[in-house]
Amino acid sequence: MAVQEQVYGFFIPRVTLIGIGASKAIPEKIKALGGSKPLIVTDMGIVKAGILKQITDLLDAAKMAYSVYDETIPNPTDDNVHKGVDVYKKNKCDSLITLGGGSSHDCGKGIGLVVANGGKIHDFEGVDKSTQRMPPYLAVNTTAGTASEMTRFCIITDTSRKVKMAIVDWRVTPNIALDDPLLMLGMPPALTAATGMDALTHAVEAYVSTIATPMTDACAEQAITLIATFLRRAVANGQDLEARERMCFAQYLAGMAFNNASLGHVHAMAHQLGGFYDLPHGECNAILLPHVSKFNLIAKLDRYARIAQLMGENIAGLSTREAAERAISAIKCLSTDVGIPAGLVALGKRYGKDVKAADIAIMTKNAQKDACGLTNPRCPTDADVAAIYEAAL
Repeated sequence: MAVQEQVYGFFIPRVTLIGIGASKAIPEKIKALGGSKPLIVTDMGIVKAGILKQITDLLDAAKMAYSVYDETIPNPTDDNVHKGVDVYKKNKCDSLITLGGGSSHDCGKGIGLVVANGGKIHDFEGVDKSTQRMPPYLAVNTTAGTASEMTRFCIITDTSRKVKMAIVDWRVTPNIALDDPLLMLGMPPALTAATGMDALTHAVEAYVSTIATPMTDACAEQAITLIATFLRRAVANGQDLEARERMCFAQYLAGMAFNNASLGHVHAMAHQLGGFYDLPHGECNAILLPHVSKFNLIAKLDRYARIAQLMGENIAGLSTREAAERAISAIKCLSTDVGIPAGLVALGKRYGKDVKAADIAIMTKNAQKDACGLTNPRCPTDADVAAIYEAAL
């Protein structure tokens, strides 16, 4: 009998530093990678919070030259990337430090791709489109959610199409990932909640993915447990250093899971909300997660039952179906507790955006093309996707 070959990859940075005070190692690690003048890619929120100065003080003390590109916006755009490339070249930089959450990391990855390969960022949409090695790259994380500091994913908004381009390329994986909870103490409750729910979505989608493996399962299970235990505490008291540190581990483990098992239709659909309305990715994920999970339930009843257990639900004596449904209620409860809006219309109002049912058709069309949907455990029709959007309104 012929054997069908199936090979699984596992992608991760060469080195990861997690813990209180880890950021002090930045200058020596850039030098170890062969960099002498990094471009720091960040955003004005990080600048205003004083976090950039903490990092530049370290570089100044080490007498290391650097340049700064601080114009990254939430849901970074092709224009962001190309402006950053110009700054990198003009200042003759030779390496990258990305500082912030997912937006800064994604923008920096895009800059590195174009610097190394030429062309435009649009050329790399899809899977493994690059041919040249990135510049030496250290990613410093300041939020506990996206795990972009350790993944091969890069999400950039194409401004002409109003679509988020999913770039999945092993070469954009940072050489070194760094998570220092001290850099996260000032993160406000709403951002803590949004990024934490983003991490939960990563873990859940990876856990029910069609290409999950024992390695990704182990990461996803631990991530779900940690998030269920510590996210509420981190939102309630941002100075809770234990909660902050545990959320660092949680979001990183979730990243290890989805970086290798990929994602599903929560992300495929959330990307459209970000591209179309410029809404925050983590909150879009949080709102869509229970709705997509309800749709996926029949494909992975046993997995959702286990998720319920990992989130602290008592499933003793319940049928597998009943236990699986407890996972959805547990997700909703956590989302409510940390202050996520109940639906997409309410989310839009929070940010001054008009989320309309009339836009569902085009978002559905684009979501069905998103690469993240390829590993969703249940294959939705256009009508299914539209119905999920409508239920989430």
